[in-house]
Amino acid sequence: MTAETPSLPLRSTHAAEARVLTSVSAAHFASHFYFLLLPPLFIWVRADYGVSYTELGFAIAVFNIVSALFQTPAGFLADRVGPYLVLVAGLALEAVAFGLVGVVHSFWFLVAMFGVAGLANTVFHPADYALLSHHIGKQRVGRAFSIHTFAGMLGGAVAPATLLFLQSVVGWRGAFVAAAAGGLAVALALVVLRGDFAHGPHIAARAKAQDGETPDNWKLLTSGPILRSFAFFTMLAAGSVGIQNYSVVALHDLFGTTPEIANTALTATLSMTALGVLVGGFLVTRIGNHGLFAAIGIGLWGLAILGVGIADFGTAVLMLMMGIGGFASGVIMPSRDMIVREVTPPGSFGTVFGFVTTGFNVAGVLFPVVFGALMDHGSPRAVFFVAAACSLLAIATVVTVRKRSRIAG
Repeated sequence: MTAETPSLPLRSTHAAEARVLTSVSAAHFASHFYFLLLPPLFIWVRADYGVSYTELGFAIAVFNIVSALFQTPAGFLADRVGPYLVLVAGLALEAVAFGLVGVVHSFWFLVAMFGVAGLANTVFHPADYALLSHHIGKQRVGRAFSIHTFAGMLGGAVAPATLLFLQSVVGWRGAFVAAAAGGLAVALALVVLRGDFAHGPHIAARAKAQDGETPDNWKLLTSGPILRSFAFFTMLAAGSVGIQNYSVVALHDLFGTTPEIANTALTATLSMTALGVLVGGFLVTRIGNHGLFAAIGIGLWGLAILGVGIADFGTAVLMLMMGIGGFASGVIMPSRDMIVREVTPPGSFGTVFGFVTTGFNVAGVLFPVVFGALMDHGSPRAVFFVAAACSLLAIATVVTVRKRSRIAG
């Protein structure tokens, strides 16, 4: 099966691909924007309800726990009923949940809606990757993955400033409602463009499922390549959790680095990661061995982070190493996604991507506690060493993943 519709002229096919990529990336932008919907508004929400930051954190925890539990089932659902319907329904449900938070005056209702939003948020990775795999030509899908990833990063990057501006104009409740309206607008755009999603390999895959030819997805998820891909995603996310959440305080405790400099270094990492994703998208079609490329990039990221924790080399070197590490971690992301695609049989993209990207949630739940404990026990250097160790584990998992044809052979 191919990702293009042979009956369509090439120019029309490319135009349809562009619309699919734009709309799916817009949905990914919205999902990452929603990740940061509450933290920039903490002060006003806390004052309105008279609750503690711990109680507000509970709402975020509910969101993440529900997401971690239901993302793999969402992948099964995407493969069963079609990723397009699942994506539209999930995006609309999440937008409605956050919109209701803005109009219903109850803290525990807010917590409940964050749980609903966490459930809705499970659709994005499995449905997005399935749709891109189904509707983007094989020679362009790696670049599409990079644009999709960058769109998500951009959503997270613009969320704080946008929400603070909305709060200053319409209050925190109005900010929630406005964010909900944006999500519904993207869902409406997907509905308008539904014709672009009407053709693709998932149609044939669903027909095969009706004939009993669908893969045994539970067996697939417990296969070595998929489990190693899950571990790969988890270790990558674990290292990022440590650096993004604790590098600023760790640098301060370890070398007396000022918060301003440490935050600038973190910004350099995040900015270069985003740039790396775009560069990786242009390189991905020229890479013959995605596993080797990913291993080299992860190794470079690990060495850079290890260097940051070994000694204080000064502000300029700190910025350089954090920037290099960020770029290295970003440039391998399209290859990271291609590695998973290569070990996934047609008709199972939603299930597999839903499962392996649950590693992000697992790392997000477990490793803040790990790195927080290191800081609490007076081991700021260990934050960098453990993050670097996670990169070694990620390399060990990625170099052992084999392409689908080799597995099957």
